[in-house]
Amino acid sequence: MNGLSLLDHISIIHDHRQSWKISYSLTDILFLTVTAVIGGAEGWEEIEDFGEDHLDWLRLYGDFENGIPSHHTIARVMGMLSGKQLQKLFITWMQDCHTLTEGSVVAIDGKSLRGTYDKSKRDNVIHMVSAFSAENQVVLGQLKTATKSNEITAIPELLQLLELKGCIVTLDAMGCQRKIAQEIIRKKADYLLAVKGNQGKLADAFDNWYSPAMWTGEKYESYSTQEKGHGRQETRLSIVSHDLTPLGDLAYDWPELKTIGIVATIRQENGEAFDPKNFVLRYYISSAELSAKALLESTRAHWSIESQLHWRLDVAFREDECQITRGEAGENLAVCRHIAINLLTADKSFKAGIKRKQKRAGRNNEYLSQLLAGCGAS
Repeated sequence: MNGLSLLDHISIIHDHRQSWKISYSLTDILFLTVTAVIGGAEGWEEIEDFGEDHLDWLRLYGDFENGIPSHHTIARVMGMLSGKQLQKLFITWMQDCHTLTEGSVVAIDGKSLRGTYDKSKRDNVIHMVSAFSAENQVVLGQLKTATKSNEITAIPELLQLLELKGCIVTLDAMGCQRKIAQEIIRKKADYLLAVKGNQGKLADAFDNWYSPAMWTGEKYESYSTQEKGHGRQETRLSIVSHDLTPLGDLAYDWPELKTIGIVATIRQENGEAFDPKNFVLRYYISSAELSAKALLESTRAHWSIESQLHWRLDVAFREDECQITRGEAGENLAVCRHIAINLLTADKSFKAGIKRKQKRAGRNNEYLSQLLAGCGAS
């Protein structure tokens, strides 16, 4: 911990309400919301219930002079709080309590909160773009976008807020944009971008370069892994080249491009013969001089944002079922869930899944205090 605690950061947020009307401080409401989400609360009523059950403990950290606010008050205050202000608070807190190691993978990807979809308007779904440390399995920052298609404009804005020096930033095909690559280089990091049809000429160049004979020849550096389990065998292969000739003049469009690579995945179920439908080929470009092994490991690390973040948010926090959309409350509650998942993940004293940790935190004040102390939250 090198700087302010989470509580310190929360207390800095400016409260725009008229002071003579305030019965419950913004700091208390935010702290209550975060700790209630850690303890498994999923809506405003449950946050109020958590507060009533833990009032004496909450007063160890905040004032709560007038007790616990009603769920209506909590909802109203969380709806009026600036989402960008809370997101910046989260990022600066994580920069204080988390240091990225040289060469570590930072995966950036978006997630829609499906429960916020407005059927009457056929829009309004909240979409969050998150940066995730694959090594430590924590969220580094996030921003809300208007729609999934707006990820392209939100990603550079998120990158500007993050400290990424020495890291490898990975993005799927939607993030394969020159502007994004340039911003990553400006942050003194390296990019690893998936290539698909949205960069048609680039994808065509890879198609023309690729040949099945690559996997058996000695011209390119290669690497492979094989895993077996649950009646399935999965083989992964990678090839890299630091000769950019196959891209022609397109290579000059991408800043500091050093590596082009191909990753193949082959799945076989229950000893069945090879089926071409289970053969998946992916193309990549990178500003880092990657080995075939590093390419394969980095691309696998990217998908940890799906299994270690998005999946856990849906299963443990039931994020996709949350229908809160009033004002900016939906995105603010999403940030609170990210704070909670970071604190729960950081705790290694209790060997259990996120949901079980939540239940323990909800009934055990000592464990809840331990979670807050573990990542510089209190």
